[in-house]
Amino acid sequence: MFAEIRRKEREMDSQQAKEVLESGSYGILSMCGQNNYGYGVPLNYVVEENHIYFHCATEGEKLRSLKENNKVSFCVVQNAEVIAEKFTTNYKSSMAFGKASFVSSEEEIRYAMMLLLKKYSPEYMETGEKYINQAITRILVIKIDIEHISGKFH
Repeated sequence: MFAEIRRKEREMDSQQAKEVLESGSYGILSMCGQNNYGYGVPLNYVVEENHIYFHCATEGEKLRSLKENNKVSFCVVQNAEVIAEKFTTNYKSSMAFGKASFVSSEEEIRYAMMLLLKKYSPEYMETGEKYINQAITRILVIKIDIEHISGKFH
């Protein structure tokens, strides 16, 4: 169902690929956009179990695209270093594929936002939690259920 990595000697096992996904600082969400053109957008995210969570605005192209087709991919690249004299780049990357859904439960929204807060602003947990509590009814969280993950390094 999902394409295999062509360069098998550079393939990570699924655990290594998940570690890259979990530890990335941002990723690129790719989906089918307007007029069937690819649409990719960088965003902050957090991985919990077999899910990727992110929050976003309550309107825009990303939401229109996800409502029309919820199949997505999510890519994270780490440690990219151009090796000019060898005409290559050293890196680690992880690709997750899955289906996105809109989180409707206030409890799960709060849970996802607390995970994001812990990942990106752990020194501001108390202030962040107050902000989340005040804004909870205006927060839109999207969850990707990971169906397949692969990773590659060079």
